[in-house]
Amino acid sequence: MSAATKEILGRVRQMIPPMLEKFHKGQLGRVGVIGGSEDYTGAPYFSAMASARLGCDMSHVICTPTAAAVIKTYSPNLMVHPLMRSSPSPDSIPAAADADPTQVASRIIALLDRLHVLVIGPGLGRDPLMQETCARVIKAARERSMPMVLDADALLLVQKDPGLVKGYELAVLTPNVVEFGRLTKALGVDEMVREAQETAGEEAKVEALAKTLGGVMVLQKGREDRLSDGKKTLTVDLQGGKKRSGGQGDTLTGSIATFLGWRKAYLDGLWETGGGLKEEELLALAVFGGSAVTRECSRLAFAEKGRSLQASDLTEEVHTAFMNLFAEVDSEAGGARL
Repeated sequence: MSAATKEILGRVRQMIPPMLEKFHKGQLGRVGVIGGSEDYTGAPYFSAMASARLGCDMSHVICTPTAAAVIKTYSPNLMVHPLMRSSPSPDSIPAAADADPTQVASRIIALLDRLHVLVIGPGLGRDPLMQETCARVIKAARERSMPMVLDADALLLVQKDPGLVKGYELAVLTPNVVEFGRLTKALGVDEMVREAQETAGEEAKVEALAKTLGGVMVLQKGREDRLSDGKKTLTVDLQGGKKRSGGQGDTLTGSIATFLGWRKAYLDGLWETGGGLKEEELLALAVFGGSAVTRECSRLAFAEKGRSLQASDLTEEVHTAFMNLFAEVDSEAGGARL
């Protein structure tokens, strides 16, 4: 890894809570993943399991009833809430509470006080009722100053209504190359940075997009991951795998969410932190840490599976990736890459 990456990971390490007997259930992170529909059940599972395997205490999935029945069979370790609803078919007569996005959202919003971080988008799809429901949940989470990670089809909400997250510095967007292109085009960023790109390189667009959104953290996934709040841009240059199978971004969202949960634990002073980190840098460090763990998962899984690699292979590497990068923060650092 580069010297810059090594230095940043050293700072990330400071925000990782040690394993202490005094902690109780839930203090080291409570993550809720909103997504999962009839067609997409794997994505929310991969996101929630990544958060759990990395060290989040409690991982929830909030999805449709049809998705919940499937996701519950994947693992007994996740808490699955069948609270989302999709648009009714033309020949059905749903209950009024199941067709009104405000009423559907109200049941999800009631859960927010039990959570520290939201991930919105894995397996969400483009169903109008689900999209409208999530828009209401985003507004409610923002009112509660809750960190949130938006990915996949949740990014369509930002594309259509940037005001949902504009100016909200606790929002993290994780677009892939196609989603990033849609966002920059929809928000007029392409023209804005054309001249800047000629002189400032590839960092210009991600920085401009974050700035256009008023300080939202944008993580541009690619050969190298770039993250920016419009003021400062960091590059995660750790080697990843070469297989581009679907679902790897879900490990990323879950990993970032756990680091954001640890951010709260750090700010709450749950252990003797030494106070070496400033509050304003913690969100970027959390996103950097989540990206680094995911890239190491990808590298490890590809080394073993090669071209047969699937998203589930990353899930199995989360703990090893964490140990490779950070070792046990409360014991000997033998074997750590730092």
